[in-house]
This record gives sequence, C-alpha cells and structure tokens, in this order.
Amino acid sequence: MTKLLAVVGARPNFVKMAPLLDALEGDADVRLLHTGQHYDRALSDGLIERLGMRQPDANLGVGSGTHAEQTAQVMVGVEKDLEEHSADAVLVAGDVNSTMAAALAAVKMHVPVAHVESGLRSRDWRMPEEVNRVVTDRVADVLLCTSEDAVTNLAGEGIPLPQGAPGREAEDAPPHVALVGNTMIDSLVRILDGVDREAVVAGQGLEDVDFALVTLHRPSLVDDPERFRPVIGILGALAVEMPVVFPAHPRTTARLEAAGVEIPEGIRLLEPMDYADFIALEAEARLVITDSGGVQEETSVLGVPCLTYRDSTERPITVELGTNRLVGVDPDALDDAIAEEIAASTHSSPPEIPLWDGKAGPRAAQAVLEHLGR
Repeated sequence: MTKLLAVVGARPNFVKMAPLLDALEGDADVRLLHTGQHYDRALSDGLIERLGMRQPDANLGVGSGTHAEQTAQVMVGVEKDLEEHSADAVLVAGDVNSTMAAALAAVKMHVPVAHVESGLRSRDWRMPEEVNRVVTDRVADVLLCTSEDAVTNLAGEGIPLPQGAPGREAEDAPPHVALVGNTMIDSLVRILDGVDREAVVAGQGLEDVDFALVTLHRPSLVDDPERFRPVIGILGALAVEMPVVFPAHPRTTARLEAAGVEIPEGIRLLEPMDYADFIALEAEARLVITDSGGVQEETSVLGVPCLTYRDSTERPITVELGTNRLVGVDPDALDDAIAEEIAASTHSSPPEIPLWDGKAGPRAAQAVLEHLGR
C-alpha cells in the first residue's frame, strides 16, 4: 500500500488536509505529523476533533519563533521522521512556514511532494506566505489547484498546464498539475452542516441583531501600533452601530497589549474560537472584516460581505465571483467601505465558484495516487 506522510502545522492546514486524508482512507497508509506551529488548543487539537481526524502520530512541538527558527526546526523534524518512517510522498497544504519547510526537507531526500492549494499568488513579496507558496510549488511534484487562475499562475512560471486544460492538448501536458477545487470548502460544508448556528449566535448574545466579525493578524499590521491603532478606532465607530466580534489570534492580542491600545466599548475581543463556532458566526454575520486568505474564501461560499484589509489578494476569484472586496491598507478606505456595506440593504447571492462544491478531497486524492502510479 502507498505510504504517505501528511504534514500539518497551523489551523488552515488541518482544514485543507482533512478532506484529502479522508478520501485516501483505504487506498494509502498515511502518517500524520503535526509540527506544532499552532499550539493553542482552539487552533489545533479542538479542530482535529471537529474535522473527524485522528490524532497526529507525532508532534514536533516547534511553537512560535522567527521564520528561520520555525523553518529550521520543521525541516530537521520532517527529515528525521522520513528517516525513521519511509514514505512514497509527502503531503503539504497552504502557505505557512511548516508547508515550505516540510517540502524542502522531503525534496532534499528525493521524496515526492504534493501541495494542496498550489498556484495562489499575491505577487507581494513582503508577505512571507508568498515566499512559502512559490518555493513549495517550485519543488512540488503534484500541484493541486483550487481555481483556474492558480493553474494559469503556474503556467506563467514555466509549469505546464494540466491535461485537458484550454490551450493545451492532453497528450502534451504532464499529469502533475491538477485542478481539483478547494478542499477547505469540503471541511466548511461538512462542519457547518452539523453546527447549531442559532445556538452559537445566542451564546454570544447576538440573536436578532446585526453584527460584524473581525479577524486581523498579519504582522505587517499588528506589529505596527501606528497602523493598527486607527483600524481599532474605525472598528470602535462601527461598534456604535452594531456589535463587533473580534476573535483575536494570540499574536494580535499580545501586540495590542504591548502597544497599550485601548479597545473601545462595543468591540468584543475574544480568545481564539473553535473552528465550528467561528464559521457559524461567519455565516450569520452582517459583515466580515479580515486580512485572512481563508476567510475570503469562506465568506464567498457563504454569501457574506467581506472587506479584506490588504493591498493584494492571492485569491482573486473571491473578488471576481464571490463576496470579497479588496479595500487596501488605508483606514479611510476601510471606513468608507464599511459605510457602503452597512448602507446596502440587500445582497445578491454570489455565483457558484467552479469546483468549490464540497467534493475536492476525492479529486485531490485521485490526482495524488495517479501520479504515484497507484
């Protein structure tokens, strides 16, 4: 039986990897390695249970640290694991440090790499995630894409289009690039179907009221008090009109406290939430404000207006076909965008995004096994 090593480290990795592992059940022997990049229970252990995943076979426990420290520790850990447990391929997902580090460790040991969520590009090299994406895709053997623009990005970097893609004959294309859809949406659909949204909303005291949901965590914002303080002020003004729920990443909370930023009344600064509770609030929110890539995707499927506080997005399909609006990193622009969204009384349902249908996991599994000749 095919032996695979699946490496996860941060919450988005679990959400993207779970549907693939579920689809591989019975066709592959999968060893699950947790790097420990996210070590808060709500960001890892609790999510594992919600996704129906088994507990990892090993945990490297790398924790926080600089990019170099995290990357180095994951590379060493993955290398040792592959030495002790042979694998026919290594599975990685997303764009965190654990993703790139695991891919580099594997390829140096001549072990094929399959990358879930390949081909996304923001073209903003100030983002560490962009470096991680490009490097991972460059060394990966199987590139599993969520959308056609991702396939086009890879082609622009010299990685040929997949079989059957427009503009290329099937026999001319190698089989390692596959347009499979978004596995994260598989997890979203599965979990949301089993969540009592009304109970979650009521638990936050938000029944029968409009509310805004906020997630902001990128270092380029939260590490700079002069940039972050005006945003908190704008959220405070929004909180006068409706409750603002802000589940804060541990990094965000630490930076707010260190900078002495006062949280205006009406902003509910919460600890990290269970994923199921978070997406329940997300589905019921009047408005979402974020700098997260995954939230852009989730809101586009849920049909919830989303304002992305960034200059660029690696997920342009959420702007073209979803509910996402790229605001830029400008407090005044955010203030204007919030006012426009609040003034809009109705929102039309977004068009369906191709292959974001809750069935990407099986397609991804098939692509991996076909590449390995299994």
